[in-house]
Amino acid sequence: MHRYGQYCPVARAAEILADRWTVLIVRELLADVHHFNELERGLPRMSRTLLAERLRRLQQAGVLERRGASRGKRTEYRLTSAGRELQPIIDQFGGWGARWAFGEPRRNELDPVILLWWMRRRVHIEAIGRRRVVIQFDFKGGPRRSYWLLIDRVDVSVCLKHPGFDIDVTVSADVVAFYRVWLGRATLSEALRRQQIRLDGTPADVRAFPDWFAWSPMADAVRAALAAPVAQGQAQDKVRPWETTVPQRAGERSRSRLRE
Repeated sequence: MHRYGQYCPVARAAEILADRWTVLIVRELLADVHHFNELERGLPRMSRTLLAERLRRLQQAGVLERRGASRGKRTEYRLTSAGRELQPIIDQFGGWGARWAFGEPRRNELDPVILLWWMRRRVHIEAIGRRRVVIQFDFKGGPRRSYWLLIDRVDVSVCLKHPGFDIDVTVSADVVAFYRVWLGRATLSEALRRQQIRLDGTPADVRAFPDWFAWSPMADAVRAALAAPVAQGQAQDKVRPWETTVPQRAGERSRSRLRE
């Protein structure tokens, strides 16, 4: 932990939270991710050793508590009241990022497995209404391969191999386009119209697909940032110095689910 040597609440908070990866760990914990392996899956570029160290520091700082494994149960990491108070701070942090730092995706940010891992948390199981649904994702714009979401009544799994059940819906998509839709920079209907995303399945399942998921928790902030002016007479799609492409507007109002 870096100590700034300043008697200031901002400095003290930064000593706890400003280390690399720490804010993303808090983001995951706030998303109800409680187990080490699940935290690792959401932060795949972080080493297990560094993750363990950061969790230990957050525990020492009183931000989380580690609940030891009992018979038949895994060790859990749970936010304390101090940790839960970080929710509006993370929301504001994301809102600021959407307004001032969030351009088009960089190529090294387009990990299909992370995208599906995020989607896994946002499934509306009650909207599916049957025992099991299998969705196959065929992504292009990088290594061409398939991934699967296996959704049943109690769990959602990201599969790197065919799960062995019939496919209900196949999603063929440019990975950039799907990321843009997921994060609120474009609408699903727009991507379908431009043939950047294609849905194959029974007509009923294709119609229902948008209701099976919610948007990214940051999608509303991204949409609001795209719709808001940056300054007098300036639009949000002005190129920022650190962007290489011009963001497109998403003029439609935000909705909580994937349907437009």
